[in-house]
Amino acid sequence: MADVGVRAARREDVPAVTATQIRAWKSGYGRFIPEEPLEQMTGPAAQELWGRQWEEAVVAPPSPRHRLLVAVETEDLLTSLAESHGEPGGQRVVGLASHAPAEDPDLDPSTTAELLTLLVDPDHTRRGHGSRLLNATVDHLREDGYASVVTWVFADDHARLGFLASAGWAPDEAERVLDMGRPVKMIRLATDIS
Repeated sequence: MADVGVRAARREDVPAVTATQIRAWKSGYGRFIPEEPLEQMTGPAAQELWGRQWEEAVVAPPSPRHRLLVAVETEDLLTSLAESHGEPGGQRVVGLASHAPAEDPDLDPSTTAELLTLLVDPDHTRRGHGSRLLNATVDHLREDGYASVVTWVFADDHARLGFLASAGWAPDEAERVLDMGRPVKMIRLATDIS
């Protein structure tokens, strides 16, 4: 059995955060994003870019209201082996969530935040990591004085839409269409956290 939790991301987490993002995108987005754009988003050049962006998010966020959280598992075996060698137990990053003040022009960034990313490694789904990340994000946003949160979701990502709907999120009528060789629709979801 593994101990689980959520904490602020650290610089040493950046490679695992990047790998988790790429694995989650490849696993989850292939059903509705065309192959070529998905490869561009997850290929080696993209991995380098994402790694640099995640490192910047950890070491030099644009504001104290920009955060990157990670879900971690600490394996009992890893913990007992590490402790027997006088080292702290090892933690494996298995998910990530990032948030910031909302940037959409129709929203007030002083009262509305945006959940930018919420991803769980495909080998670690259905263990509560997504819920823990979402709850930790909301806790931080409440501490920062936000009253609502929005996020953009692919319209065909039924698993994510269902997950967020079960947590009280609903479409707020905003939509956008990305050109990925064919139109890919996104919808904005919102929830009140006041």
